[in-house]
Amino acid sequence: MSVSVSPASPGSPGSAPPPASQAPVRPAVVDELRWPDVARQPRASWLRTAIAERVVRHALGRLPLRVRLGGAETLGLGGPLLEVREPKAFFRRIGAGGLIGFGESYMAGEWQAPDLVGVLTVLAERAAHLVPAPLQTLRAVWAPKQPAAQRNTPEGSRDNISRHYDLSNELFALFLDETLSYSSALFRGFPADRSLLAAAQHRKIDRLLDEARVGPGTRLLEIGTGWGELAIRAAARGARVLTVTLSQEQRELARERVRAAGAEDRVTVELRDYRRVEGTFEAIVSVEMIEAVGAEFWPEYFLTLDRLLVPGGRIALQAITMPHDRMLASKDTFTWIQKYVFPGGLLPSTEAIERITAERTTLRMAGRDGFGPHYAETLRLWRERFTEQAPRVDALGFDETFRRLWTFYLAYSEAGFRSGYLDVQQMLLTKEETSR
Repeated sequence: MSVSVSPASPGSPGSAPPPASQAPVRPAVVDELRWPDVARQPRASWLRTAIAERVVRHALGRLPLRVRLGGAETLGLGGPLLEVREPKAFFRRIGAGGLIGFGESYMAGEWQAPDLVGVLTVLAERAAHLVPAPLQTLRAVWAPKQPAAQRNTPEGSRDNISRHYDLSNELFALFLDETLSYSSALFRGFPADRSLLAAAQHRKIDRLLDEARVGPGTRLLEIGTGWGELAIRAAARGARVLTVTLSQEQRELARERVRAAGAEDRVTVELRDYRRVEGTFEAIVSVEMIEAVGAEFWPEYFLTLDRLLVPGGRIALQAITMPHDRMLASKDTFTWIQKYVFPGGLLPSTEAIERITAERTTLRMAGRDGFGPHYAETLRLWRERFTEQAPRVDALGFDETFRRLWTFYLAYSEAGFRSGYLDVQQMLLTKEETSR
């Protein structure tokens, strides 16, 4: 999944969080060195704050939510509870940073929700209409811009990936299943059960390998190693696999897992940017890596795939997608996810992928299948497990603000899929037999 925590370094251990309905107003300690924009209120003019408060009040009043402001006022049409314990701070943060401020306000404990996913799902369902159209036209003026430091150049990509995936292998192992797959699973039915998550991850992987026609002797390139499960499974089919990653931590553990599986003679794990891969391959598979490429580099990404794939070869991609109009509206905006979870990340639309491949490459979309509800269930299982493992997260040195951040991230992502605002797709790209 493509989601530094900036600052991302571990903090001092804290206590396990209470149930959401009993959550504290704010964490006991917010480390100002690690979380400066959470510990301190942002600078915001009275005008921006006043406009933000008016817009937010108007929006919340028309939603199927029950919004309690400071225990003295209630807005909304009824539904999941959103309790704003510190309204002045809440509106000031939104006035200064929009959705970044909304997320930071949660990290600071200024608002809470017993059913966090429920609240965020209501908001996601109406994301395109929460801000009045006249104000949306001014987005370029008030919305923060993506920092140049997060551009996905070869050097920038390495830093961006490291800031998320090099947090700690032990951290990811606390909430992922034994396959260490950090992408959507594919279940047989709902509701999903955690005991079946590993099998559902294998079902997802096998479907991708089948689409790419990976079998004995196939030269397979995997872009984005994760922790090696797909490469190991491809090797078991008899494929010869080159898998590349920009995460030092992932590479080391993936190599250990490849050795333990007895697949060293068939799998090579390298620390390498996709743009610097050489050779040709009969199949390419990439799972939720395109989200880290960035719109600026999407043409280069697909041109690289085109260069590496032999004529008649097949590419199986798994990608998180968003509606094309929302992608266009947000592609230049700095978001909470980019600031705290996936620096440099941007979700593509299927239209953008089809247009770039058709206009710039010999690759053609031969099929795609969406299964967003499966990601919602995958994220639910991760979120529940992350919450259960709070004491062990603390023991790894991550503080309470970090846990609130990751709780919000997992719930925010789950809500995107539950609302239908986000989708996850498996796409098959093929290459024409003759070059142009």
